[in-house]
Amino acid sequence: MRLNCISIDNLLRIMHLPDFSSTNLLTLHLLIIFFFQVDYRLEYHEPYMPKRGAAPLQEEMLQGTLDLLILQTLATGPAHGHTIAHAIEQRSENVLQVEHGSLYPALHRIEDRGWISSFWGTSENNRKARYYRLTPAGRKQLAAQIGRWDQLVQAINRILRPATE
Repeated sequence: MRLNCISIDNLLRIMHLPDFSSTNLLTLHLLIIFFFQVDYRLEYHEPYMPKRGAAPLQEEMLQGTLDLLILQTLATGPAHGHTIAHAIEQRSENVLQVEHGSLYPALHRIEDRGWISSFWGTSENNRKARYYRLTPAGRKQLAAQIGRWDQLVQAINRILRPATE
């Protein structure tokens, strides 16, 4: 999946959930808008050739989800952009593919919000690289976003797997 934002179908696939009726689709959209405070969803139409194995999920990703993944990646320590993208790809078993056109604007946006800071360092191949690290405010934001994600997953599960009487 290219990390711009996510479609409902792709969200269900990531969470390993079955499809559900279109009646509940509007409810799911409203939950996503409420929990992630997004205006709606953005589409990404560039074709993609998978590197290996199953094709990665394509098209869209919830706005803010990339921020969450970046913050979580930086929770383990400072990293430069290429390392962040590679870590997300590896940890998702190549399902999520981070495009530089999405990554760097997200890093700048997150830095502007004070959730990460940056510094110049030398990369593994002896090149000058900008490294990013999580700030204390970023750690708080990460915890809040994980909480919202957990709420969203629980809410979707209540819709998709209603309690049987």
